[in-house]
Amino acid sequence: MKKIAIIGSGISGLSCAHLLHKYHDVTVFEKNNYIGGHTATVDVNVEGIDYAIDTGFIVFNDRTYPYFEKLLKRIGIERKPTEMSFSVHNEQTGFEYNGHTFASLFAQKRNILRPRFYKLLNDIVRFNKLCKALHSENSYKQEQTLGQLLDIHSFNDFFRYHYILPMGAAIWSTSIKEMSSVGVEFFVKFFYNHGLLDITNRPQWYVIPGGSREYITPLIDGFSDKIRLNSNIETVSRADDKVTIHFKGGQSEQFDKVIFACHSDQALKLLQAPSDDEKTILGAIPYSENSVILHTDTSILPKRKAAWASWNYLLNDNTDKAAVVTYQMNILQGIKSDTQFCVTLNHKEGIDKDKILREFTYHHPVFNKASIAAQQQKHQIDGNNNSYFCGAYWYNGFHEDGVKSAVDVARQLGVEFE
Repeated sequence: MKKIAIIGSGISGLSCAHLLHKYHDVTVFEKNNYIGGHTATVDVNVEGIDYAIDTGFIVFNDRTYPYFEKLLKRIGIERKPTEMSFSVHNEQTGFEYNGHTFASLFAQKRNILRPRFYKLLNDIVRFNKLCKALHSENSYKQEQTLGQLLDIHSFNDFFRYHYILPMGAAIWSTSIKEMSSVGVEFFVKFFYNHGLLDITNRPQWYVIPGGSREYITPLIDGFSDKIRLNSNIETVSRADDKVTIHFKGGQSEQFDKVIFACHSDQALKLLQAPSDDEKTILGAIPYSENSVILHTDTSILPKRKAAWASWNYLLNDNTDKAAVVTYQMNILQGIKSDTQFCVTLNHKEGIDKDKILREFTYHHPVFNKASIAAQQQKHQIDGNNNSYFCGAYWYNGFHEDGVKSAVDVARQLGVEFE
């Protein structure tokens, strides 16, 4: 039995501890006064009624979340079907649509008379067919970006800025400009696996009844007394086949192994003497900051209620700005209320301040050519010097990837996910 320190209590760290605690002496360190990371369900009271609203992790599906679904089944957590739809509203031109149904496509009646809207629909089909061919033939051009693919195949700006780039930017919480720089292989594989290249036969999406936090308590059963909140770790040193955690204030504690279940940049900052490989690989996977507002201001949703979707992208001409996306939580969580609950990324200035319920800041990994290349080098640092690196940033950046990364680490430490 090894004495193992796990730094971080998001899905990756808690999954690691869940898998390892019966076989090793684990201690989870969390710098905040709460656990869960991006699993952030908050309680709000509006007009005397209590609601539990998810503001971070919200949805998962039955096709591309096998590890997460297995984990939920293992700890006895149920799931509830939800709708995953996507809308775009251009605040300059007023153009808007929701691609979920035929009726929502034409929620803005003028779309019936717009030739370029029919061209957009045709280009969606053409793009999907192109990407499926790339995937089936595995004929990706090395280091080609999504923007270059769109150039080569003559996809116009209307398609780029009213469909594919906003959708990708919304998924990865990045800007349209950054989205253009994402590698084609990474992009196509993700869209293919998630059924986003299909008009029909898409995966069924789910939420956790009562809010995503409902999985936390059963997940930590067996090691809840080994979680230390408000842990002010200053550095982590490694010497003489041991790992030492140094805390602010001068205290320290020694372990056999350390698992960095925090962000790549946080792990690098904590390492007292990182190796050259650790500097290069972890340093190539940056994170971007995203403002998150929970509110009840529906003015930033599409003008027509028929165009409201689960995910609503507000488009403007600032392609450098991080994605402005509003999650319509009544749709996603099946909330029955006259009050419309919204979670909006990166647009505090556009929200009525009197309708803001809570504010948060989340950080998401940036996926570009450098970071995707760094992912492939994980083996050069993972497990070396009694150190393991665990996090969703090693894959696609989502909850499934956090669990998958934890399974990778557990396996290295002799524990399989049964």
